[in-house]
Amino acid sequence: MKKITSILLVVLSLVLLGSALTIGVSASSAYQTYTYSINGTPLYSPDAYAAVKTVDYIAMGLTKDFKNPQDLITDSAGNVYIADTDNSRVVCLDRYYNATMEISEFINDQGNTDALLKPQGVFVTENDIWVCDTDNSRLVRFEKATGNFVQIVGAPESQLFGDSSVYKPVAMAIDQYGRIYVVSSTTYQGIIVLDPTGEFVGFIGAQAVSISAWDILWRRFQTEEQKRQTAAFLPTEFNNICLSSDGFIYVTISSIEASDVEAAINSKAKDGKSMPVKLLNPAGDEIMRRNGFWPPAGEVDFKNLDNEKKSGASTVTDVAQGPEKTWTIIDSKRNKLYTYDFNGNLLFAFGDEGDMLGSIRNIEAVTYQGDTMLVLDRGAGNNGVCVVVYERTEYGNLLLQAIAAENSLDYAYAIECWEAVLQRNSNFDAAYVGIGNALSRSGRYEESMEYYETAYDTENWSESYQQVRKEWMADWFILILAVIIAVIVAVLKFLGWAARVNKRVSTDGKARKAYWQELVYAFYVMFHPFDGFYDLKHERRGSVRAALTILGFTVVAFFYQSIGQGYVLNPTGAVSTLWAQAISVLIPLFLFVLGNWCLTTLFEGEGSFKDIFVAASYALTPMPLLIIPATLCSNWVTTTEASLITMVTTIGMIWMLLLLFCSTMVTHDYSLGKNFVTVIGTVVAMAFIVFIVLLFSMLLTKLVSLVTNIVIEIQFRIA
Repeated sequence: MKKITSILLVVLSLVLLGSALTIGVSASSAYQTYTYSINGTPLYSPDAYAAVKTVDYIAMGLTKDFKNPQDLITDSAGNVYIADTDNSRVVCLDRYYNATMEISEFINDQGNTDALLKPQGVFVTENDIWVCDTDNSRLVRFEKATGNFVQIVGAPESQLFGDSSVYKPVAMAIDQYGRIYVVSSTTYQGIIVLDPTGEFVGFIGAQAVSISAWDILWRRFQTEEQKRQTAAFLPTEFNNICLSSDGFIYVTISSIEASDVEAAINSKAKDGKSMPVKLLNPAGDEIMRRNGFWPPAGEVDFKNLDNEKKSGASTVTDVAQGPEKTWTIIDSKRNKLYTYDFNGNLLFAFGDEGDMLGSIRNIEAVTYQGDTMLVLDRGAGNNGVCVVVYERTEYGNLLLQAIAAENSLDYAYAIECWEAVLQRNSNFDAAYVGIGNALSRSGRYEESMEYYETAYDTENWSESYQQVRKEWMADWFILILAVIIAVIVAVLKFLGWAARVNKRVSTDGKARKAYWQELVYAFYVMFHPFDGFYDLKHERRGSVRAALTILGFTVVAFFYQSIGQGYVLNPTGAVSTLWAQAISVLIPLFLFVLGNWCLTTLFEGEGSFKDIFVAASYALTPMPLLIIPATLCSNWVTTTEASLITMVTTIGMIWMLLLLFCSTMVTHDYSLGKNFVTVIGTVVAMAFIVFIVLLFSMLLTKLVSLVTNIVIEIQFRIA
């Protein structure tokens, strides 16, 4: 009997445990928390926030459902305010989401009955509630305690608006000095700034517009009438605003071309010109830090194979500042939220459509209520409007504790918190960067570099490495200086020796040159291309064996570049094979030689296939001679110096192309103009050869497939 009872208890426990796990999975599977890797791949992590409940109008104690609410905000006491647009009211809730009052009708300053008309924004100060009375084109101020009317701020007046301008306030904020910042959905000049009395001060933060060089040139030839008929190059309008605790201004803009946003994200632009969210100072200057893997603009994986409507860049419609200078934006296209730290690192992202707790059907606004995140969900088709309440999890608390420790300069505790974060999410790059920052600021530069390398953070790595290199150079300065002088002297001595050898060989009268003399002649060709390539062909100063040696040396140089570049130029440690580098060098060279030979045969070229190959191979000489030292030096540069390495490689490429141009000109005895046309024709011929080869390969593949299928069919019939 005891055994049966024990078995029943075990079975019952497993059933209850399975039910609990099922409920937990159902609640959390409605959304997944993730960050992004350096290549844009989502790295899923523990939930930083978890939905605990939804609050609808019935739970709030209201008698009328919401209709198209547009804004949500809280005050310092945790009270909640919702702009219920189509009901032309503002709903006020206490910190427990119980309705305390509704603001709709009021007695204005003229003693007449007045009413809000489709307000889209609301803002609260210590004593007042400010409402963007959108369709009445004004701001209305009420007492927060009683809801009594205080003031109407009408449409600002200024010649800067233009005669046909329309004022539609949709969002606003007031800083500690009483300055009023207003976002008007129909004002393209920027954010409207009013003084505490409501008088117009000016505009700040106008969105920059890109005009192509062609448009600029074309407008120079247009008449005044044509210019008026041409669409004006106007900045696009902001759509939301949030004031930070430091007095800075977060603004969002959803009308930027998606292609421009995608291009800015892919290029990892830091200027914010085409970004859908910006941080402005009171003067209107863009000051947002964009130091993460990807600029803070929402989605970076633009393709959605399941739903084409959710492809492309994010549509950012609201922003809210959280604790410790973190901030969150919403993507109304995907119903997702993205949270960043002040440096622009993505901390976490979550959200998706669904019917379970934590899902969002139609996201409209986000705000913070202390440690709690509130999301305004309009539901499907404006039905089932609710506020989704997310509470921070243990993982989220650790994140905030680590950021708080960094902000308070408590680096030892910051390292402890970041290590705890990594125990729960080993893929979180911001944690490695955080530990690296704490170590660097404590003077432990070499240790910090290891963490930066793990997160592929070249910027911070360079700063730590600069300190390490400074100490190293101070200890070895004399030796380093001696090595540099010795290398310079050795190079000059070698070039002088090569020049003497080449001069002596040119006068010795021997028809056959030694192998090493043929190689040394490449240095003469580098600096005297016209004489060099002429003697290369007519005086037999070079050979196929020397050309093959130079070609092999070039392949080895590119292979060394692929495996020997320093961390700054190759942070992911990507390497290539010798075979791959050989293909990348040999195939273009072979196509050039073949294409040039085919073309010059028809146009009175004097060079044979062998002559073209030897000259082209000798023209490669500058590339390995510059790539190898540049790759070696790349191991000792920082990000600000990396451009010097790139410049040296670019010089080698340009030098090689100039020599290649001269080689065809001298080899075929062409004039400058004819040679230019021939080189262009050679490039076209190379493309044509590639096309023919690909076409032949496809036909051959189909032929083999056809024969294989016929054989299989015959075997099947015989069997």
